[in-house]
Amino acid sequence: MNKIRMNWTRDEIAALFDLPFTELLFQAATVHREFHPPEQVQLCTLLSIKTGGCPEDCGYCSQSVKADSGVEATKLMDVREVLQSAARAKDQGSQRFCMGAAWRNPKDRDMPAIVEIVKGVRAMGLETCMTLGMLTPKQADMLKEAGLDYYNHNVDTGPEYYERVISTRNYQDRLDTLQNVRDAGINVCSGGIVGMGETREDRVGFVHTLATLERHPESVPVNALVPVKGTVLGDMLADTPLAKIDDIEFVRTVAVARITMPMSMVRLSAGRESMSEATQALCFMAGANSIFTGDKLLTAPNAGDDSDAALFAKLGLTALAQQEPMRAAGQACRIGEPAE
Repeated sequence: MNKIRMNWTRDEIAALFDLPFTELLFQAATVHREFHPPEQVQLCTLLSIKTGGCPEDCGYCSQSVKADSGVEATKLMDVREVLQSAARAKDQGSQRFCMGAAWRNPKDRDMPAIVEIVKGVRAMGLETCMTLGMLTPKQADMLKEAGLDYYNHNVDTGPEYYERVISTRNYQDRLDTLQNVRDAGINVCSGGIVGMGETREDRVGFVHTLATLERHPESVPVNALVPVKGTVLGDMLADTPLAKIDDIEFVRTVAVARITMPMSMVRLSAGRESMSEATQALCFMAGANSIFTGDKLLTAPNAGDDSDAALFAKLGLTALAQQEPMRAAGQACRIGEPAE
């Protein structure tokens, strides 16, 4: 049996990336089958409950006030509207309802409505996830008391590349929020974006950061950059098609995440709408077992329910109905030696 490790070295992770592609997929698929039902994929829905106007300068984000992307700032959605969207998501087979607000951090005045939303969505029998920016310990405790299941806060990339993407916060700020979430007893959802012009070494650093946390994130979203006109990265990479991450390299990243974080849900997130069915199939073979459904991810396009249903039928995949293994296992993860 493979043991859960939090002591991966960068050299070990780099060696996984360097494996022959078929061998890497074999190892990832073997690990995946040990901890997860290989034919089941978790369906999640993502809703932007507060769009645009974010003071951060994340180079990939169309919701930044620094971006000239045409995204208009909105106020926090009415609680009833959010709950109506959650009900539709449940009817369409989603297990988890994820909500994002374009904030650097929530203000105390926003918290009562956020708490009401969490309670309402949970009452429907859906898992709840929120991404609201940086959190204080007090805010994390409030979300835990409301019943929040997951909090998403991506590290985005490796620590060395981070300052080339964002300047309005630092890498430690990201890690501090993850610690506040973990200390409050909320499950962690944390991943990043590839294809931002980073090197493989930066992708090694990205996986290493997550795989060496005291406890692995329960969910690890892997996004492929969607270059948006008017954003720093979108404009910088618009005329350099070779900057787009190669499909095989993307699958390698998914596979290495699966091997190093065996019990985590590895989610195909942004960028999936531009992937071929063959690339998505390779990702599922490499251990991805969670996707966002629907036509939009916050402000970016998504594949849509109909195309997902058709792909699932073609591949013989079904929606996950059981609890994720890390939640079911609680604190039963063991630190051991390298998996063979």
